[in-house]
Amino acid sequence: MHRIPIGVLGASGYAGRELCALIERHPRLSLAFATANEQRGKSAELPGGGHVTFVATDDAPLESAKLVFSAMPHGASKIWVERARAAGAKAVDLSADLRIGNDAGAVPYGLTEARRDSIRCADLVANPGCYPTAILLGLLPLIEQGLVARGATISVSAASGVTGAGFSARTDLLFGEVTESFRAYGAGNTHRHLNEMRAMLGELGADADLVFTPHLLPVARGILATMTVPLAREIPNALDPWTARYAGEPFIELVDQPPELRHVAHRNVVRIAALPLAHVRTPTLLVFSAIDNLMKGAAGQAIQNANLMLGLEETLGLPA
Repeated sequence: MHRIPIGVLGASGYAGRELCALIERHPRLSLAFATANEQRGKSAELPGGGHVTFVATDDAPLESAKLVFSAMPHGASKIWVERARAAGAKAVDLSADLRIGNDAGAVPYGLTEARRDSIRCADLVANPGCYPTAILLGLLPLIEQGLVARGATISVSAASGVTGAGFSARTDLLFGEVTESFRAYGAGNTHRHLNEMRAMLGELGADADLVFTPHLLPVARGILATMTVPLAREIPNALDPWTARYAGEPFIELVDQPPELRHVAHRNVVRIAALPLAHVRTPTLLVFSAIDNLMKGAAGQAIQNANLMLGLEETLGLPA
């Protein structure tokens, strides 16, 4: 069967290597090139087995790829995405450069379950951040169905594994600094992912503030978000909004107890639970959302979007 050639820019990082591994195992895709300037000419082992040899970004044969993923750093990615498009390739950008709330352009936002139709017709898609994927997919049914109280403050406490901080060497991410500890960062509602989350909530017409506090977990991968949502009215069955909105979605799992990271690791899924809060004056839901930050939060969702852009089955090559 004919395989579609795919390029990966910035392939040496965690998300980039995850992309290369998914492409290598994909039944319809083949890896045309993988770039990494600092590691050009070197080979690296891929997650799950196999190897990739990196080339310099300037040497990437962009014209040889039908679609290019860019996992390059924020600020550097946009220009290479433009070059890939000029060479005739479709593109999925995993950086923040083209996401809603960060760019004035009209690039489709790749939150697949929310924007599937626009993604299917697109030549360029901005892949969401990992935290926004977990949080927005958790909140989406409540907002779309007008169930969030007007003027409410939605409070989100979310924790991520250390791979969410990227592949660059940092003293604060050394094993000895992370293990047996747990800390907040980006405190004060200042985290860079808030731009796209607020923009998405605005597009959905939500009349609510979002307070987001991320935390660093002493694990390699995974995100667990806990969202406190004041409601416009009581909901007889807490999971009903998600059951109605996500019926038939292959990568959404609804459960009746708070999810655990081990249930989503190495899978392209979002696992969601919702429980009513007791002993509060305003009807309030506690919503839980868990993902693998490198899969559904990055590389897996990028492949999901690319499948749609290339006219393939959405679930192809993705571990559910």
